[in-house]
Amino acid sequence: MHPSINPSRYPRRILLAVTGLSPQVVTETLYGLTVGETNPLYQFSPTEVHVITTAQGAELVWEALLCPKQGKFWELLKDYPQLGKPSFEEQNIHVIHDDKGNPLPDIRTPLENANAADSITAVLAELTRDPAAALHVSIAGGRKTMGFYLGYVFSMFARPQDALSHVLVSEGFENHPDFYYLPPEPRQLRGRDGQMLDTQQANITVAHIPVVRLRHGQPEGLLKGHASFSETVTTIQTSIQPPSLYINLGSRKVICGDKPVKLQAALLA
Repeated sequence: MHPSINPSRYPRRILLAVTGLSPQVVTETLYGLTVGETNPLYQFSPTEVHVITTAQGAELVWEALLCPKQGKFWELLKDYPQLGKPSFEEQNIHVIHDDKGNPLPDIRTPLENANAADSITAVLAELTRDPAAALHVSIAGGRKTMGFYLGYVFSMFARPQDALSHVLVSEGFENHPDFYYLPPEPRQLRGRDGQMLDTQQANITVAHIPVVRLRHGQPEGLLKGHASFSETVTTIQTSIQPPSLYINLGSRKVICGDKPVKLQAALLA
């Protein structure tokens, strides 16, 4: 995000997180960006929340965060009314799928990683299409390749009002099954070693990550999300390379950049 741009000026403010088996990163990031952030420049109060995850991760997000009776997302909003009521519906859960549209339960093989990259590319292209929206992306959850792809694709599509971060949770509380944010009233949790943990001692910090933005000057079709991850990378790589023209009179070939051009002998001469 550019230092002079205040995301609160945008009517649509989107928090996007990647999750795997730890849906806590969503509420931790939301807490860290609103309640825990003291610098007004980095405060971000979303109007909607989105996640990118696997089929298995989607089930965990629903059970842990969005279950009507005991979802931690609803508890967070109740404990901290200043968060407002950001939209977090089932359609905001973007499940990674294969090239046939089938949801992937996990990401383990090279092909599944490629599918994840394509799915992430499509979501980022869609969410950055609205000029009235500011996007904040968290790469804290999911498998390492998911976080890498999300950060990498963010660099391709990010606008000045968009930002990237990673949430940091103090030792003992990170990935704890019962810790989702700092509750207003301190609670006691049993740690993995059997010792009791006081939530008052927990700390949630959002580390903001500067990125190089490559969106400017990219083809319109690319920005509309009509390309795969590999096609997107190739297109951007080509666009930032110095122009080149290769002429081989012996073989009668002319190559502009990486594209061969057919010319008649007279024109070639």
